[in-house]
Amino acid sequence: MTAVDAGTLLFLTAAATALAGTAVAVTAYRGYRRHDSAMMRYLAVGIALVAVAPFPITYGVAPLVGLDDATTLLAVLCANVAGLLALIYSLDGT
Repeated sequence: MTAVDAGTLLFLTAAATALAGTAVAVTAYRGYRRHDSAMMRYLAVGIALVAVAPFPITYGVAPLVGLDDATTLLAVLCANVAGLLALIYSLDGT
């Protein structure tokens, strides 16, 4: 049996999360377009920021720009906070 490198496993898990998040965000966006509901738009944005944005930040932007680990983590956490705020707004509606 061959052991899988931890970095490879992390990449594959992050990619799977981003793909699943994209599917859910697209579904929410279609709901927004179909029903013209601003809350569905915020739901789609929130899901995209929480589930999809960390992947391109970590594996695209960070290596391209040369960000260190702390700055990359800060960028991912900022995306998560913004996504959670959008999700709260979509559920609360105030």
